[in-house]
Amino acid sequence: LAAGAMRAAGLLLARALLVAWALLHPAGTQQCHPAGPATVLRFTDRHAEIRVPALHRVPSPLDPLYGLVRHCLDLVQQNPLPTELLRAALNDPGSVQTSQVVQYELGYVVCAAVALLFTVAVPVAGMCFCYCRSRRRCGGRLRAHRRSLGCRRHCLLACLSFTSLVILISVTCAFVTSQRVKGQMEPGLGAVPTTLRTLRQHLANVPQGVQMVVDKFEVPRKQIISDLGGLSRSVGLSIHTQLKAMTYAALSDLQDRATDLQTSLHHLQILDGTSRALAAARAELEPALRERRGRVVALLDDPRCTSCASALGRAQSLELGADYGKVPSVEKVLKAMAGLPRSDFAEMIRQGNGTFNSIPELAVERMAQVIQDLQEELSHTAQKVQSIADSFPLPDYTRPASEALVTAEERSRPYLREVERFEHYRWIAGTVLCSIILLILACNVTGMALGAYGLSKREDPSDYECRGEAGAKFLLVGVGLAFLFSWLLILLVFATFLVGGNIQTLVCRNWVNQEIYKFIDTPGNLPPSMNLTRQLNLRRDSNLSATYRECKSGAGLWEVLQLDRSYDLDEHLKTPKYTAGFQKRLGDFTAHLGDVRLLRSEGRQDLETFARSGLDEVDYGRFQEEMKNPVVQTSLPGLARNLEGLQKMQRNSTVAGRLGAEARALWQMQNSTVQSQEALVAKLGESVQFLSRLAPHLKERVRRTLATTASVEARLPMQAQQILRQEIGCFTRKELRYFTQYLNWVGQTLREDVASCQPLATALDNGRVILCDRIADPWNAFWFSLGCCTFFLIPNIIFAIRLTKHFRPIRNRLISTGSEETCPFHIPRVTALKL
Repeated sequence: LAAGAMRAAGLLLARALLVAWALLHPAGTQQCHPAGPATVLRFTDRHAEIRVPALHRVPSPLDPLYGLVRHCLDLVQQNPLPTELLRAALNDPGSVQTSQVVQYELGYVVCAAVALLFTVAVPVAGMCFCYCRSRRRCGGRLRAHRRSLGCRRHCLLACLSFTSLVILISVTCAFVTSQRVKGQMEPGLGAVPTTLRTLRQHLANVPQGVQMVVDKFEVPRKQIISDLGGLSRSVGLSIHTQLKAMTYAALSDLQDRATDLQTSLHHLQILDGTSRALAAARAELEPALRERRGRVVALLDDPRCTSCASALGRAQSLELGADYGKVPSVEKVLKAMAGLPRSDFAEMIRQGNGTFNSIPELAVERMAQVIQDLQEELSHTAQKVQSIADSFPLPDYTRPASEALVTAEERSRPYLREVERFEHYRWIAGTVLCSIILLILACNVTGMALGAYGLSKREDPSDYECRGEAGAKFLLVGVGLAFLFSWLLILLVFATFLVGGNIQTLVCRNWVNQEIYKFIDTPGNLPPSMNLTRQLNLRRDSNLSATYRECKSGAGLWEVLQLDRSYDLDEHLKTPKYTAGFQKRLGDFTAHLGDVRLLRSEGRQDLETFARSGLDEVDYGRFQEEMKNPVVQTSLPGLARNLEGLQKMQRNSTVAGRLGAEARALWQMQNSTVQSQEALVAKLGESVQFLSRLAPHLKERVRRTLATTASVEARLPMQAQQILRQEIGCFTRKELRYFTQYLNWVGQTLREDVASCQPLATALDNGRVILCDRIADPWNAFWFSLGCCTFFLIPNIIFAIRLTKHFRPIRNRLISTGSEETCPFHIPRVTALKL
């Protein structure tokens, strides 16, 4: 019983703490806790087909060669951009003086003089060599064998091998760079009209692109409509979830008080009835017990009763114990609780629970109209978003730029065809001349191999050896080819050098350091027909450099074009402009979700009557004191067993029979009367224990239950409204994020894609990459490599001519010790004599 009491007290305390916590922590103070990660809207991109892809310099193994050529060109052309010369050439070509051009192109003039000298000198030297060969004065045989001849021969072989190796490396680079120029020229030339056409399409498709962006409002609209579909039920479930702990705790407390009422009434009735029954039983038992005591005492006092004195004292103390006629009466309490409970607490609690559990369905019903209004508001918002496309100012202001791009595309086609034709001829000439250089190298290698082999097989330097002679002839063939085609090589080198060098020094170098943009920006440098600010309809307070920087940093077309009025995209994309109505409808919404009645007035009166019934005024200690006393002071079973023992000891059968009869009478009294009273006492003890445990706390528990129930009934509507406002606030912030995502995407897409002027900057950067990095660099590397081949042909010719003498037999293998002149000495042949 004590353990059960402690368990019940613990549960009651826990329930009280739960109710107190629910009342002291309003649900409205909870924060928004999303069920999952924030939804990120996905917008498909359909504008990618009209973008200008950015090109970048691709790292190449030939980059060191390209850098070397650029350094060489910087040495050749050290003058800055000739602004005065260009201004005069563009505005008044007739005023350009040759001296100005020569002064600027002085490095190229010097190179032209060197090329002219080479073009004249090498063929003349070749003709002189041919004349000398016809007179057998050059490329003949050595006149005498000297001690240093072997050393000279090895030195000439090494030098010719080195020059051949240099020429081989150079011609390989020339081949590679020539093919790279050919491979980059065709797509590079094709990229010019393609880029111009793409830019024109970009400008022409701005209205369609803006409309496409506006039409994407369907993405957040569908998401918001989907969220609206589950809003009401979500709000109802949130209210139910956050308030159920407080409500269920109050209902459970009320259920406990109803149980206490019914149980207390039951135990009071038991207490009253049992007390009366025990008092009546005592009155009936008293004469029978008195009579039985007198008969047993007389029998034990009989002299014939042997050894009966020991049980006499016990028989004399045989009398009644507890007197339940003296315990307090509970009739007054029962009278006060008569008719309780007048209300059906079980039905009352069931109805309260049902009303509270119906909050989600009630929220769906009450919020149906506002959800419909919000869906209509989304339609109005879509019309506001459409105003972005309707008020976008670009279509009327991009026409001049589009016309300028069309003109540039049409005028560029003839020049591009000429460049393509010139490149075709250059590639043919370069391939043929590189092949001739390879043929010269083949003659060198073959001549050196045959000559060296012939020398190894020759026993006498003056002997004729066909392989050495063939090696010398191969070398001379290579020399002849070098003399014959050297002037063509130098002409091709100078022509490509003049074109590629000026592109690098006049255009690419000044393009990289922005000097070209500064020249274009300076007023008066360009003729009126080339005024890019007017042709592209740029802002009058801007220039090409500023426009390029703004476009490269991601500015929109409306920020660089000359408009009749300023256009602020950020102002048009402010979120409150499109969400004010949506927020207002959600902010103004209120809904009464009904009153949850946990305790009706009849039930409250029943509990108040229960508390005032006087249950706590009953002296339950008197009951407990009486229950400590037995029904009979002396144990009837013990006395009966004593009599049965004495019966066996008697010699007188009459006394023994009377002792047995008295013992049976005592057993009958114990079993029929005393045991029934003891059962009633046990029953009375359970009721006394329950009532004594409940009575001290009854009024406080009832008072707390009534206060808690009233507080919960009063706070439920208020907290439900707080949770409703909280959930609507969370929902509003969530949906506003969709608007913000969309409007941010609109701004980003318009600035960086649909109406961006970044393609203009990208096109300019692509032009520099194509012209300078992909065409000019390998072009200049081509003439540089071919020039190395051409100039190294001069030492190649010299070493080849000098080496041919060593592959032929010498005229005299003896030398004079006094001078370098050989002595005419002939050894006579020995002939056989005929006998």
